[in-house]
Amino acid sequence: MKKTISEHAERFSQTAESYDDRNSEEYEACAGLVIQRAAPAASDTVLDLGTGTGAIALALADDADRVVGRDISDGMLAQAREKAADRGVDDVAFGYGEFRDPEYDGETQVVTTNFALHHLSDAEKRAAIRTIADLDGGGTPSRTDTVGPRRIVIGDVMFFGEPNPDEPFYDPSVDDPATVGTLVDALTDAGYAVTQADRVHDQVGVLTAERVVTGGRES
Repeated sequence: MKKTISEHAERFSQTAESYDDRNSEEYEACAGLVIQRAAPAASDTVLDLGTGTGAIALALADDADRVVGRDISDGMLAQAREKAADRGVDDVAFGYGEFRDPEYDGETQVVTTNFALHHLSDAEKRAAIRTIADLDGGGTPSRTDTVGPRRIVIGDVMFFGEPNPDEPFYDPSVDDPATVGTLVDALTDAGYAVTQADRVHDQVGVLTAERVVTGGRES
């Protein structure tokens, strides 16, 4: 990570009020795909990490039983809570949480994140994905264990081509994107199979991964 967690938190808190007005077409495309790929069941709890102003969390609230949003920025969380109140959404809970310490110990069947993981180094991303994989995913008819959400959806800056592009989509001073291969390897090592890779831009995409259980992908 090129900045500390507190530095990132302060940076986003300073821009929280105008954040939704500054998003790029690629960001919006990723957000739409993350929402589409998450596809929670009516009984699911969704954990949205790096929730920001709550765009993903609020969009999934109608489809899931419950949504939990976690972020490191007080300013972003304040915006998310305000939006939830304005829309009358009461099945979404926003609070402080980090990728490697979400501060959430309940069940979660689906984990989402959009344009946040790239702030971590590759080693930190791997640790974050392992943390997600170790969350309580609850029980299902296809397994007896309760470890691991059944689906992880990552929308982010990621390299489909050269890892050091001449015209970076991101800010090299604060961001540290991974190659798609690095993220796929981390998900695979954590017990997931990447079932969809959506390429929005050479440096932006969405990965959907499903938990693998004995006998194949979980149903």
